[in-house]
Amino acid sequence: MGKDYYKILNIQRGASDDDIKKAYRKLALKYHPDKNKAAGAEEKFKEVAEAYEVLSDKKKREIYDKYGEEGLHGNPEGTGNSSSGTNFSYTYHGDPRATFAQFFGNPSPFATFFDNRMFGAMHDDDIDVDEPYMFLGDWRQPREGPGGAFRSHSFNFHNAPNRRQNADKIQDPAIEHDLYVSLEDITKGCQKKLKICRRVMQPDGSTKKEDKVLTINVKPGWKAGTKITFQREGDQGRNKIPADIVFIIRDKPHPLFKREGSDIKYTAKISLKQALCGCTIEVPTMSGKSIPLVYTNEIIKPTTVKRLQGYGLPVPKEPNRRGDLIVNFDIIFPEPLSQSARDIIYDTLPN
Repeated sequence: MGKDYYKILNIQRGASDDDIKKAYRKLALKYHPDKNKAAGAEEKFKEVAEAYEVLSDKKKREIYDKYGEEGLHGNPEGTGNSSSGTNFSYTYHGDPRATFAQFFGNPSPFATFFDNRMFGAMHDDDIDVDEPYMFLGDWRQPREGPGGAFRSHSFNFHNAPNRRQNADKIQDPAIEHDLYVSLEDITKGCQKKLKICRRVMQPDGSTKKEDKVLTINVKPGWKAGTKITFQREGDQGRNKIPADIVFIIRDKPHPLFKREGSDIKYTAKISLKQALCGCTIEVPTMSGKSIPLVYTNEIIKPTTVKRLQGYGLPVPKEPNRRGDLIVNFDIIFPEPLSQSARDIIYDTLPN
């Protein structure tokens, strides 16, 4: 039978991509070996990582759903059909910390700083708790997120430090933290509030913890990679200038759309029959309304693209202008096909 990845993540077989991510986030934090020293936790941590890597990948999940774990290794013996080879082979790389690092941006946040969180969750309704905290770690170099570091507009808050007054002090490198924002928030703009807990130097040389709420006003159309800098809001040490805190805007995965600049892309799934014989497709938009695309005399090909002007995201600095909504097509071919259907298609279609 092989491994049941859905059972490992405690989700149903029809779980959405968002459900899979939430399940992995919860279980990876629970069983991370730097936090959980119980027997079997490390093995569970690895199982959870492997399950996530398979189910979060569209192709791997499709093969797993059809053939099980054996199908991922190119040997779907459990199907009872030796001719149902997948021409696909996948083996988990065996490093759950790499999976964790790719997801969270830090391979081991618990090792040294588990009891020293910088960002703490607040339960007030106006506090953003989707990314509830950040761990202070080795930030000697700016951290690169998935796909490399982004560099875009940068916004600074608070006054610049007095260079003459602080000439004998050293400032630690900036602490960078990804701030995931939904496309809906990018469309309308929003306000994000995050609570930080930092160490502050006292006159007697001791330090104490201080809570503070940082407010970020996300403007409509802000690009992924936009930086918001809060100067000197990090921990303060002896003869040290508090580090700057830098938030980097990232796109939160959307169930329907993917952003490309100010444009958004949507993939419409249609059957082969619809592609050849015509159909009407309801295309969703960011406003919640749908736009009908009517295809009657035109064959939809895998390369067919439809561009709906002005239905994308606001253009930065020009919020009254919008990008486009680009529609691509994913044509679903039938799995089984009877001999009579084959004969009809063969006689009907031109050579």
